[in-house]
Amino acid sequence: MSYLPKLRKKYQDEIVPAMMEQFQYGSIMEVPRLVKVCINQGVGAATQDKKLVDTAMDELTMIAGQKAVSVRARKSVSNFKLREGMPIGVRVTLRNERMWEFIERLVFVALPRVRDFRGINDKSFDGRGNYSMGVTEHIIFPEIDLDKVSKITGMDITFVTTAKTDAEALALLKLVGLPFKNQRN
Repeated sequence: MSYLPKLRKKYQDEIVPAMMEQFQYGSIMEVPRLVKVCINQGVGAATQDKKLVDTAMDELTMIAGQKAVSVRARKSVSNFKLREGMPIGVRVTLRNERMWEFIERLVFVALPRVRDFRGINDKSFDGRGNYSMGVTEHIIFPEIDLDKVSKITGMDITFVTTAKTDAEALALLKLVGLPFKNQRN
């Protein structure tokens, strides 16, 4: 048998039946599921120093466990000294096993390391069942070596689900284990 992350097994064994009961789905195929996790990191200072994008790419690759790619500017903005085609950020999209492993590390290892952590905001849904959150310090992830970090940066993490409404997505992400601030049912 191939390897299954614990969170994926929990989804199949516990979360799907709980969601079916809560929302009265007729079929297992109606139950919302996580499709992908997108991690983005903007590197605004890259207009002055090109090496910052390479550093961010290496760090995001370590955090995600998958090679990150650089994002280039689509338009030139003279006020920001930005030219079209300049690398200004990095991103990575996780699916399947890597996605489940990342969520596991985020929920059980990284988020508890945030200073004065009270939970994540439950109002950052987009109306179509997707959730986005920001992390202000990338050093909360254990993969990052603090001695080698030159600049502490933040990142945006987006959870893309097949949920039709925000309520379904919130229920799914709560059952997955994301620690929301306002624990309302």
